[in-house]
Amino acid sequence: MIPEKKKNFERELPEGYRQGAYVNAKDAKLGIIFNLIALAVCIAVMGVALLSLALTGRLSIDIISIGASEIFVAYFVFILLMLGYIVLHEIVHGIAYKVLTGEKLTFGISWSCAFCGVPHIFTYKKTAVISTASPLTLFTLIFIPLLAVLYFVSPLYYLIFSFVFGLHLGGCSGDIYILYLLLARFKGKKLLMRDTGPEQFIFILDGSV
Repeated sequence: MIPEKKKNFERELPEGYRQGAYVNAKDAKLGIIFNLIALAVCIAVMGVALLSLALTGRLSIDIISIGASEIFVAYFVFILLMLGYIVLHEIVHGIAYKVLTGEKLTFGISWSCAFCGVPHIFTYKKTAVISTASPLTLFTLIFIPLLAVLYFVSPLYYLIFSFVFGLHLGGCSGDIYILYLLLARFKGKKLLMRDTGPEQFIFILDGSV
């Protein structure tokens, strides 16, 4: 491990820290809430996408004229994109953690989420924020210009990628909640986070401002 990376985490929880928050995506109630939020966001994104096509008249003209073979191919592209995105989302989390800590990663999937974590260390706020926000930031920056191009090139693939974009934004609801805790609820606090993948333990330094 590169010595500088040690500054991004601790192997043991230092004295003076207390648990300030605990998030478990495997918890039935929380898992259902996050998945309902993801569904609502996905529906909203698709609504905007359909409306944007309808307002320009492309929904009735271009979509109806699409042949069965093209729809068949598009269906498999959609499945591959959806599965590929889920994998890539967790890989991006992992890359961020690996670059910042050099530690062994844990990957997995449960009924409520796919996950990546570094369960054997406690990461400082900067590391936790970067690794948590990486997929949200990266894929949003990729999807927005891509959707702008597809809007004019192919209404069918514009809708497909809009759905995956909605899946992306909705699927980041758990990450966004963790970012809220790190940056808003515990703003200005010195903290460490232990991320097992589905679970995040946030520890606050007593007396920190």
